[in-house]
Amino acid sequence: MALMMLGTKLGMTRTYTPEGVSVPVTVIALGPCVVTQVRTKAKDGYTAIQLGYGEAKASRSTIPVIQHDAKAGTTPKRYHREFRVAEGDEAKFAAGQTLTVKDFEGTKYVDVTGTSKGKGFQGVMKRHHFKGMFASHGTERKHRSPGSISSLCSNRGYGGGLKKGKRMPGRMGNERTTCRSLDVIGMDVEKGVMLVKGGVPGAARGMVMIRVATRLYKSKAKKLLAKK
Repeated sequence: MALMMLGTKLGMTRTYTPEGVSVPVTVIALGPCVVTQVRTKAKDGYTAIQLGYGEAKASRSTIPVIQHDAKAGTTPKRYHREFRVAEGDEAKFAAGQTLTVKDFEGTKYVDVTGTSKGKGFQGVMKRHHFKGMFASHGTERKHRSPGSISSLCSNRGYGGGLKKGKRMPGRMGNERTTCRSLDVIGMDVEKGVMLVKGGVPGAARGMVMIRVATRLYKSKAKKLLAKK
């Protein structure tokens, strides 16, 4: 798996290309992340790198977490995440090593993972983009209702239950979401920030995970091949 780091979504702004075109970007404070553990095939059964990000007060942490991070020679961290690496590549990392935005230099596209904003309990028009009922005479006060919901019945084709996966009102948002192949517009190594084109999941000040894009869209893959 490609290199991954943790960061904080600061918000959105815009930047301009040399041609004067306005580009909406998300500002992400990336790292610094500390390697808190290196997992190996022999000891753990798989190879991965565990990162710690964000300072946490010892009074708001737990003894196991404090001791775990102390073994890596660092202070208690608020977030801990792992990313897989190919067997043998774990030797490139060591406990206590610090990763910064500089490690992403030369990266053109990234995948950003975060928790989307929670919208609460929503109806089918907002949640699934239903068009609703007709707004003409004769329609009762149910213009935003989903309509018939039991015509499909169960998965067997009959019975009183609904077919699994039927689109219904329910909780919307607050889910782990990944935006793939986002353009890296720029980065400031001194300030530790990265500018990513477009929006990313979550609210401002939320934690996000950024990795080098693992699967590019066809158009962007062609651009990389053309540059080579």
